[in-house]
Amino acid sequence: MNLETLKTTIRQELPHLLRLDPEFRSYIVEITRQECADRHETRDRFHEILDEMRRDREKQDEKWDEQNRLWREQWTEHQRQHTEEFNKLHEEIMALAKKQDRSIGALGARWGMQSEKSFRNALAGILEENFGVEVLNINDYDEQGVVFGRPDQIELDVIIKNGLLLICELKSSIGKADIHIFERKARFYESRHNCKANRLIVISPMIDPKAQKLADRLHIQTFSDSEEVESLENL
Repeated sequence: MNLETLKTTIRQELPHLLRLDPEFRSYIVEITRQECADRHETRDRFHEILDEMRRDREKQDEKWDEQNRLWREQWTEHQRQHTEEFNKLHEEIMALAKKQDRSIGALGARWGMQSEKSFRNALAGILEENFGVEVLNINDYDEQGVVFGRPDQIELDVIIKNGLLLICELKSSIGKADIHIFERKARFYESRHNCKANRLIVISPMIDPKAQKLADRLHIQTFSDSEEVESLENL
């Protein structure tokens, strides 16, 4: 009898023998148990695998949560930086636009399209906003004609802050003669009020080169715009 014939015979007779012979049936069960897990073992292993999968899933979820948290933090920081950069750029653009408007206003004041007083008020307003000071417009009468060579009204701006006295000239345009007059007005104020100015300041978007040289020689500080003044205390 060859192997295939034997297998066929076993398949045909085995069910009958298992039913009739308990001892033989036990023998067959014991043999197969060594090769195949029984129902309880299979069930236990199945639950073990499910537990392992659940633990792996929980670990994966924790990793995803942590990664999402990091992404949110990075995105929030990135967004904050972009917002700050955008706001800073917007402020710079608006400041530049306002400065250009003042330059155009200076031309208007120079050619009579806008009053010099309105332009002066705009420059003074920026100083007050940036430094929390009050720009005082002073009107004194020069009986002796010290400034103009004849009696006349003398008008200038002063800032008093933390014991400092700053005398200012805020104009749409400054020529060499304006520097001379401003310096004489400042000295007249010092003499009239018995005080000494800590600084003389000229703010104008249009300063003639000759006026600039004279201002440097007289130690008068010049700025093309009120926003260029970084610190009143350090002037």
